[in-house]
Amino acid sequence: MSELVPGHLEVEVEHVTLKGADGNAIDAIHARPDGMPVGGVVLHPDLMGIRPLFDDLCRRLATHGFAVCVPEPFARAPLDVRAAEDPSARMGYVSRLDDELQLGDLEAAADYLVVHDDVGTVAVLGFCMGGMQALKAAATGRFDKAVAFYGMVRPPEAWVGPKTVLPLDHAAEMCPTLAIFGGVDPYTPADDVEALRQAWADRPDCEIVVYPDADHGFVHAPERPAHRPDDAADAWRRVLAFLHD
Repeated sequence: MSELVPGHLEVEVEHVTLKGADGNAIDAIHARPDGMPVGGVVLHPDLMGIRPLFDDLCRRLATHGFAVCVPEPFARAPLDVRAAEDPSARMGYVSRLDDELQLGDLEAAADYLVVHDDVGTVAVLGFCMGGMQALKAAATGRFDKAVAFYGMVRPPEAWVGPKTVLPLDHAAEMCPTLAIFGGVDPYTPADDVEALRQAWADRPDCEIVVYPDADHGFVHAPERPAHRPDDAADAWRRVLAFLHD
């Protein structure tokens, strides 16, 4: 199984509380490397939110020089939704999320990195649902770069509510973005990927990479059947080069 290969830096990982966009307390993971970070990364987790997988991923990213902050995306959801081990509970709640607040929480995480880690630039990175949110956050003007791992270009119909932002509506406003997709991912069909490619036709600073035989979630969770070690390793190499550039 291929995970993000750690760098050479020692890292401190802690759980912190952020002040969300509406003043609510937001649980978050924070990781900082020894010395001065080369930049900040706000990481949006997948549907199931912060958990040990993301403590480890924060640590691994931080060993490459980045200060990292991961806010819990379902901080305002009822406890039974947050505590459910079956993803269907969270999937059923997505349409009730307010993207103004959700994106505001990502910006609050960026502010936390600026204040606590003295970073000059902040990227946003996300997986699955978090990749979709990273595409939206890329258009807020707050982030210097964005990385979207298999983020939905067009959200599933059941995920769209009255306060949902649609990524394609703001594609032209996105910061430099690297979007990584699997060629057989049902959540990111070829027509959706092509729509994003066309929206970025005059954006040489935005790149799409498709791994033809990869399914949804093939990079970030090595325990999943969909994990593809060689493709995951290549994707991480591209991401680190993009973030360090």
